Amino acid sequence: MSLPDLRIVWISQTCEGKIHDKNICDKENLRFPKGICLWQDGGFLGYKPENVIIKMPARKPRGRDLSRTQKQQNKEISSFRVKVEHAIGRVKILRIVKERYRCHKLFFDDLGFEIACGLHNFRITARLTI
Repeated sequence: MSLPDLRIVWISQTCEGKIHDKNICDKENLRFPKGICLWQDGGFLGYKPENVIIKMPARKPRGRDLSRTQKQQNKEISSFRVKVEHAIGRVKILRIVKERYRCHKLFFDDLGFEIACGLHNFRITARLTI
């Protein structure tokens, strides 16, 4: 999870790429503050934790087009979600995160990703204070 300023505030335990995002969230049993807004994509369809507001793009109905308001809402949702994707992309600049990691002893795979997120957040914070 990340904030609009691209800072990463929460990461799950690392999993293989073939495990679906929704399954990870279901297993984690996450608790969110009341009234928080979750901006989701289609990969999280059906994931609805308690006391949260879900923002998900509307799907085009079969044989029809989306209305103007639905298109506008989809544009707003995607413009917010792209910031999260940018944060993930900036973390994956580090080679230990983007390439296959073969040493799974002592949870070093999680540690590598946590360090990469910490460096990313440090870069963002340093940029804001200058």
